Amino acid sequence: MFPIRDTRTSDKFPFINYLLILINVAIFLYQMTIPSPDSFIAQFGFIPQNFNFTNPISYYSIFTSMFLHGGWFHILSNMWFLHIFGDNIESEMGHIKYLIFYLISGMGAVFAQYAIAPNSPISLIGASGAISGVTGAYFALFKHSKIEAAVPTLFGFWDIITLPAWFFLGYWFVIQIFSGVGSLVTIETAQGGVAFFAHIGGFVVGYVIAKILNVKSYK
Repeated sequence: MFPIRDTRTSDKFPFINYLLILINVAIFLYQMTIPSPDSFIAQFGFIPQNFNFTNPISYYSIFTSMFLHGGWFHILSNMWFLHIFGDNIESEMGHIKYLIFYLISGMGAVFAQYAIAPNSPISLIGASGAISGVTGAYFALFKHSKIEAAVPTLFGFWDIITLPAWFFLGYWFVIQIFSGVGSLVTIETAQGGVAFFAHIGGFVVGYVIAKILNVKSYK
């Protein structure tokens, strides 16, 4: 399933969300034009085996890695998810809280993947961990909203259906869990791929933060 749009309108202009999208796209385009994008990723991606909790310099790559992407599908799919789900979370939390929330979700996602594969030599990159936090918050706050999604049919075509947000995001989260468990066999030696535990960690962090803020600030 791939989301087309949600039916919930935002009460505020989501300029932080658009700014995040703009920064991600700008960095990706720069990354694509430099002579050695692999070296750029190695420098600014998060490499678990190089991380040192006692060295403050190690922490910068947690945040820089959130703004790197491995290809066109990676950047476009991430930014599309952020476009659909981020505006409502920003509207609910406020601009500054949303930015802090986004970065904390991304940090939680990185540490979740690190906890599973601390000796991995592979650069962890992408905004999907932070965006998973956004979807976790959406699940917590707007689970009864509707999502229009493209769904493949048995005959190779795609159909557009409307689903409750709790079903769409719950299904996505379950897929991440099963895929993450399946990746445990090769997670330390794999040469790349999807960081499923970053998705899981980001979603859980986003959900928990949103529930806390929802109780303390809005109800």
